[in-house]
Amino acid sequence: MDQRNFEYMFYGLAAAWTILCLYSLLLTSRGRKIQAEIEHLKRMLEASPKK
Repeated sequence: MDQRNFEYMFYGLAAAWTILCLYSLLLTSRGRKIQAEIEHLKRMLEASPKK
C-alpha cells in the first residue's frame, strides 16, 4: 500500500475519535444540566405549600 493511504487513514481515524470525544463531552454536559434542573424542581416541589 502507498504510504499516503496510511496517512489519510490516520487523519480519518483521528478526526472520528475527536468527534466522538467531543460528542461524549457534550452529552455529559447536557446530562449534568438536566440533573441539576431535576434537583431544582424537586426542591421547588418540597418547598411549595401542600394543598
